[in-house]
Amino acid sequence: MYFMHPFIASMMRVLQILPIAFCFLQANGQLDFIHYQFNVPGSSYKMSLRALNGGTFQMGSPQTGSKVTLSDFWIGTYEVTHDQFSVFFKDETLTQGSKVDAITRPTAQYIDLSWGMGKDGGFPVNSMSVDGALMFCRWLYEKTGIFYRLPTEAEWEYACRAGSQSIYPFGNDLSQLAEHAWYNQNSQEKYQKIGTLKPNAWGIHDMLGNVAEWTLDQYDEDYFKTIGPEAKDPVVLPKSRYPRSFRGGSFQDPAELLLPGYRRGSDITLNQRDPQVPKSRWWLTDGAFIGFRILRPRQQPTKEEAEKFYTLYLGK
Repeated sequence: MYFMHPFIASMMRVLQILPIAFCFLQANGQLDFIHYQFNVPGSSYKMSLRALNGGTFQMGSPQTGSKVTLSDFWIGTYEVTHDQFSVFFKDETLTQGSKVDAITRPTAQYIDLSWGMGKDGGFPVNSMSVDGALMFCRWLYEKTGIFYRLPTEAEWEYACRAGSQSIYPFGNDLSQLAEHAWYNQNSQEKYQKIGTLKPNAWGIHDMLGNVAEWTLDQYDEDYFKTIGPEAKDPVVLPKSRYPRSFRGGSFQDPAELLLPGYRRGSDITLNQRDPQVPKSRWWLTDGAFIGFRILRPRQQPTKEEAEKFYTLYLGK
């Protein structure tokens, strides 16, 4: 089962959020669809987004899955960092760990879940649940008035492939993988600072390797059958906390898992060593290899649609 994103933005709302987004108006008053940066609210940390024109492409690795058509969107140039996430985590205007139908910040980690791999200075945030990633997006929406979320599986793969039809976004030569991705052959068994390797053809860094990345979809083994042969903006709606889909492979994975179309689903073992009762819904003791990047759809939802979205995804 899939749905088309119903989000239709009004021009009045777009005009209201332009100063925050650092975007610009053309002479005819339309919003330029361009790459942009903005400061994480309350900080000097910048987030960078790439504007991707929608299109049609073949999913899967090899590309034997459904043909999918996507609408325009912006996607994070880099994975979200500890520095950026910590501004949200330390926002004392928010309650901590309250019920998820309210904007809240995660509870404290009972141990350091970066496991000594690095925090300050541009390392990808890790070990958060999909709820933690989505609540960060909701916090950005509350602070900026601009709707952010996680990418769907289809949007993620489209951005990763960057128009390529080869095995990897950069071609078919495995020997070049270490120039583009941190994985088990070059990572020294830890994630690395974002943006230190080559980007793909669309200027996006670390989509393969470093940390795997949450997507919006419930993981479905029959994904291509579920969405159908020619889907438009598909997403598998959430039904439960597990399994949820993540993509891209990580610093601890072999090359064969660092493919644009390789799919994985989470399970309860990602939190098996958490001694707390109940176990944290924000942090994953065995999820050191998972992080995320943000997405902004070009067509923004109304306030009512945005709240309905966050309620749906954070209420599971």
